[in-house]
Formats: sequence, structure tokens, C-alpha cells
Amino acid sequence: MGMVERVREAFLLAPRADLPVWFERPICWPKLRRAAALALLAFSAASVASDLPKERQDALVHLLRHDCGSCHGMTLRGGLGPPLTPAALDGKAQAALEATILYGRAGTPMPPWQNMLSEAEVRWLVEALKSGSLQ
Repeated sequence: MGMVERVREAFLLAPRADLPVWFERPICWPKLRRAAALALLAFSAASVASDLPKERQDALVHLLRHDCGSCHGMTLRGGLGPPLTPAALDGKAQAALEATILYGRAGTPMPPWQNMLSEAEVRWLVEALKSGSLQ
């Protein structure tokens, strides 16, 4: 049995007399994949903050205020670099912000931080910046 058949069987796409009629409707696979991806992202994002010890979170805030603040302003409202306020980050994709921190921006003073920060730490920083919890 192939993967598609196993998934269809798992999602009960075959008509069965012991199930309600609405179970027999076909599943829109792109929507199901999108929903599964969003659920996975939400679950992993929610667990990130609890994965980082309080001491590391404090160190990341210190790094943000001092190292990032030297370009983005000590209050993160902008300077040489753009502001890092929730309003300024609103509408920007989480993944794009994480990539900017990890890999920097060519042709700008934004350095890559991938040698000093893990992906989980960068994710935590971006979430904290977007939520405004560091303001």
C-alpha cells in the first residue's frame, strides 16, 4: 500500500457504513497540508520559549539591547538599522526575519549571527520582538 492510500485510509476517505456521511467528503489536500504545517509551526513556536532557560533568555535580551542596539538604536526604534518595534515588524514573515538575523544582509552592515546564535534562540528573539515583550 502506497503513502497516499495509507493517508486516505487514515483519514477515512473510503465510505464506511459505521461513519456519518460527512466523513465521506474528499479532503482538499493543499488545505490539509497547509493546516498541518500551520499547526506544526504553532506547536513548535509555542514550545520554543519553554526550551530556552531563563538565564539564556536574559543573555539574549542583553545581546539584543547592546549588540543589536548599537545599530538599531538602544530603544530599538531605529538608527543605522531599521526599527525593531512590533509596529515596524508587523506584516514581516517570521522566517524572513529569522533568516536576516542568521545570515545577515549582503551589502548592508547587518552581520550574520549564525555562528553565535542557534535557530531556536533566533526564533525566540523574533517572537519576543514581534510580541513587544522586550519593549
